[in-house]
Amino acid sequence: MIWRFFAGKGVQYALVLLFAATANFALPRMMPGSPLVFLAGEDVGFMTEAQRTQLYQAFGLDQPIYRQYAIYLANLAQGNLGHSFQQGRPVAEIILARLGWTVLLVGGALLLATVIGIAWGTLAAWRRGRPFDIGSLAGAMLLESTPSFWLAMIFIAVLAAGARWFPVFGAMTPGAGLRGTAHILDVAWHLVLPMATLTLITVPTLFLIMRASLLSVLGEQFITSARAKGLTERGVMFRHAMRNALLPVATVFMLNLGYIVSGATVIETVFSYPGIGRLLFEAVLARDYPVLQGAFFIVTVSVIMANIAADLIYPLLDPRVRHAR
Repeated sequence: MIWRFFAGKGVQYALVLLFAATANFALPRMMPGSPLVFLAGEDVGFMTEAQRTQLYQAFGLDQPIYRQYAIYLANLAQGNLGHSFQQGRPVAEIILARLGWTVLLVGGALLLATVIGIAWGTLAAWRRGRPFDIGSLAGAMLLESTPSFWLAMIFIAVLAAGARWFPVFGAMTPGAGLRGTAHILDVAWHLVLPMATLTLITVPTLFLIMRASLLSVLGEQFITSARAKGLTERGVMFRHAMRNALLPVATVFMLNLGYIVSGATVIETVFSYPGIGRLLFEAVLARDYPVLQGAFFIVTVSVIMANIAADLIYPLLDPRVRHAR
């Protein structure tokens, strides 16, 4: 029975992957503008029609769309993401060089935001209706409505350019040639502001979900039974209610985990952080179709893998799902 369930899921995910690959191919080509300007540089206006045709042929852009699509799918099946128009390097190599920075930034921020959101939501639900709960709701709504780019620029203006406590941009000090512990500390120093920004805009959602889930669990009959047995409020909260309330948070965490390789485009762009999000921004400006296609495909695969992981882990967290299957 369980294998039949996952076989059906496998067909669904395969169809999603095919649809996503098709969208990845089509969307960059639907953008206004042509990659010719970025391929030829400033001399594009002096090129003859024959030279332009030759340039299109060199990058395979002279082929009909359906043939480009067929070549794209054939390359994907072989694990070939193509070569960048702008850099002339394999797309897989470019993405791999940026992936570590994004996982460090987004993964660290997601873990930190989850811990803060769970703790904050639990305290707010425990003190429902009190000033702490009301103030927490107001603060969460304020953070939820704050644009990430605005918060990032405030941090840069106040803490980086103003107080000079942190660097303004980048992931490490250029030309420093640091090694060992000095290099790790330098990377961590550059990571503080972008991670703080991403954490602050991620926490409110997890806080609100944890608070709402915990308040819902506190109204269940088994909580009333636990109180009737003489357990303290703290024991009821942490030994019974909180464990069950974590299920929706775990789901959100797994879904967010799927987007860990997509990066935070706005934040990475503001801080000039060399992650996948910044790479996507640069590829859009340059109309670099292979990089866009490759990056979006990797993001799609990561989301699908996160969903598969959630399908496998969730029954372990919630026995009701396991029994239903």
